[in-house]
Amino acid sequence: MDIKAKLRTFYVAKILYEQTDEEHYLTIAQILDQLKNEYGILTSRGTVSDDIKVLQAFGVEIEVEQSTQNRYYLIGRRFDLPELKVLIDAVESARFIPKEKSSALVAKLSLLASPFETPRLIRNVDVENRIKADNEKIYYIMEALNDAINDKKKVSFQYFTYNRNKERAAKHDGEVYVFSPYKMIWNGDYYYVVGYSEKHSSIGSFRVDRIVTTPQILIEEQHEPPRDFDLNVYLNSMFRMYNGERKQVELICDNDLMDAIIDKFGKDVDVSAYDEESFNVVVTTSVGNVFYSWIFGFGGRVTINSPEDVKSKYAKMVAAATSALEK
Repeated sequence: MDIKAKLRTFYVAKILYEQTDEEHYLTIAQILDQLKNEYGILTSRGTVSDDIKVLQAFGVEIEVEQSTQNRYYLIGRRFDLPELKVLIDAVESARFIPKEKSSALVAKLSLLASPFETPRLIRNVDVENRIKADNEKIYYIMEALNDAINDKKKVSFQYFTYNRNKERAAKHDGEVYVFSPYKMIWNGDYYYVVGYSEKHSSIGSFRVDRIVTTPQILIEEQHEPPRDFDLNVYLNSMFRMYNGERKQVELICDNDLMDAIIDKFGKDVDVSAYDEESFNVVVTTSVGNVFYSWIFGFGGRVTINSPEDVKSKYAKMVAAATSALEK
C-alpha cells in the first residue's frame, strides 16, 4: 500500500493551510515543489489539481485566481483575525490562568492564523504586570468539576490559603471538603464553583484556583439544590463571591451613581427617588467586610439607610479602621 499517495491530499491541505491566506497564494508548481522537498512525494500537476477539487468538495474553502499559472489560497479558517485577537486578549488578561499556561495557550491560538497574520496578533493590551494565578493544575481542576456537574456527582477536595510567609497552607489543617457543584462562574477575573457545602449545610462557593489539586469525583449523587435556590439571585447578592449573611439592605445613593448600582446589582434592582440629589435602592446582598468596603469606596456618596444592625456594623468597621490609624 502506497501510504504517501494516500496522504498526498492531506499534505496539499496542510501546505495551503500553513502557507497561504487571502493575500498570499501558491501555484501548482510551487505545491509540487513542496510535496517533493518536504514529503518526498513525486506527482503530476493534474493529480494536485484533482486533490484541490476533492478538498473543495469536502468543504475546505480554497479559492483559485485564474492566471497563466492558477493561484490557490485558503480563505476558510475557523477564526477570523479580529476573533483571535479578542481571544488572545482574554487569555492574557485572565488572572485565573497561570502565566506559563497563558503563554502556551496564546501560542496555540496563534497557530489558527496564517503565518503571515501571526505578527498582527502581537497585542498592545497592558497585561504584562498583571497578577496571575500560580496553580498549574487549574485546567485539570476545572475539567473534573465540569465532569462532576454534568454527571451530578459530589466532589471532595482540599482548599488552600497563603500564610504570612507567602506559602501555601491547606485550610483548616487539610480538611477535606465534600461539595455538590452546580455551576462554574467567572466573576471578578476568577473562576468560582457554586454548589452545596456539606460542612455548612447551605449553598456556598469556592475559588477554583485555590483548590489544592484535582478534585476527586465521588460515587455519591449530588445534593439536590434547594427548591428556592436561584443562581442569578445568588450571584447578584454576592460580592466577589465572598460568603456572608444575606440581608435586604436599603441604600441612599447620589444620582450620578446609577451606573455603579446597575453594574453590581443589575437593571432589575428596586430603585426610587429619595430627594432631588439622590435615589433610594433596596437590594438583597451578602453583608460583610467586602460589602462594607464597597460602600466605603464611594466616600460617603452611598449610605446605608437600613437595617439598623447593618448600619451599626458598618459604623464599627469604620471606627476600627480609624482607630488603627492612631496606633
